[in-house]
Amino acid sequence: MVAFSHTDTGTTEAEWLSSGVAALPELPLGQDELADMAFVVLAAHPDDETLGAGGFVAKLHSSGAAVELLLCTAGEASHPESPTTTPEQLAAVRLAEFDAAVSGLAPSATWKFLGLPDGKLAANAGRIAEAIRDAISAHNRPPENIVIVAPYRHDGHTDHDAVGATAAKVAEEDGHGLLEYPIWYWLWAGLDDPTWQSWVRVPLSGRELETKGKAMGAHTSQIEPLSEEPGDGTLLSGTFLEHFERPWETFAWQPSKAGNNTAADAERIFDEVHAKGDDPWAYTTSWYERRKRALTLAALPEESYESGLELGCSIGTLSEELAQRCQAFLGVEASGIAAKKAAERLSAYPSAEARHLTIPHEWPEGSFDLVVLSEMGYYLAPEELADVFGHIKAAMKPGGTLLLCHWRHPISGWQLDAEAVHSMARQQLAWPTLGVYREKDFVLETLVAPAPAVSDGPT
Repeated sequence: MVAFSHTDTGTTEAEWLSSGVAALPELPLGQDELADMAFVVLAAHPDDETLGAGGFVAKLHSSGAAVELLLCTAGEASHPESPTTTPEQLAAVRLAEFDAAVSGLAPSATWKFLGLPDGKLAANAGRIAEAIRDAISAHNRPPENIVIVAPYRHDGHTDHDAVGATAAKVAEEDGHGLLEYPIWYWLWAGLDDPTWQSWVRVPLSGRELETKGKAMGAHTSQIEPLSEEPGDGTLLSGTFLEHFERPWETFAWQPSKAGNNTAADAERIFDEVHAKGDDPWAYTTSWYERRKRALTLAALPEESYESGLELGCSIGTLSEELAQRCQAFLGVEASGIAAKKAAERLSAYPSAEARHLTIPHEWPEGSFDLVVLSEMGYYLAPEELADVFGHIKAAMKPGGTLLLCHWRHPISGWQLDAEAVHSMARQQLAWPTLGVYREKDFVLETLVAPAPAVSDGPT
């Protein structure tokens, strides 16, 4: 457990702004996606919800998403040495403050008070988990359409950590997305802590930021002294509140892991998709697809390759571009319908072909100095993806390029997401990363297979 006091100066907001936290990628959920989801927001104490996720809650309200808040304690222990206010009196004050804050953030949201003791949430994990599941069941939605929003499980405050750990456990076991918001972390953590570097931002509009500010103002007992008496001082200092006045909020993001589709399911699913039209994903007409394709090609470190392999080539729009930079090229695709279309597209290139193969159960012979895995890795079960990387490692020529590109939004019905696919590649292959490009919609990464060691000859 981290040792800190609310009176500590800690890491200042000016220092955080110099750290690169403002350049973190955005949460890959658009307004339409938010509107289709339900969110269960947990707060250990009144004001947690506003500090860590107030702007996001306001955004959810404006998007039309279903929002329910679970308040675990009344925060009655915030001023244990107060000579003027008993814990019971403070509980009543803070509950009224919470109601006013939530009403301002999301008038359509509902909230429930769990009535648990402040400072003792670690001993009440079971009751918190039960309340989360009760709230989720009321929404009657698929697991992947439910997101739990909770304090960061390593925030350093015992109650925050307990709520966060419980929320993470429920999300993992039941297949829900999870957003964790840090609060005290911004005070005690140092800029060199690598944890925050994998988080995401939710930009706030001017209106959302103003709404959050007004909601924070409702928590008077925390931002102003209870009285002039010793023990009644302000709990949240102005310098601490600066961390929550940013025009964005920061979360540790864990997409839903619901679903257990495999490569065999992908073949059936994508045959159905490709049977509906010649270009069901708008590869040839969408600016997003054309721009992403140009960035993918620009990310390749070599102008030309001896032998290229594209895994999941679909109808062959990227394949056609790759074939022009490879002396020999092979595109493989699980959908027989799409593979046939790709073969037609590649027929103009004598050294290029497309085959109907379901990887990793089927794998092409030969070795390659370029392998492209684009928006396909998350359509495999984890053990299947591990097999794919094993095949890639065996088939890659020394110094060859592996290019990964994946959509960063949740993939309903599948166990993996973009970050999981790229993380597995880095961990299993342990190849140097040449470059990473990440934006809201996709992540693009190139890895390079080690070249053979150069011998100095006999000595």
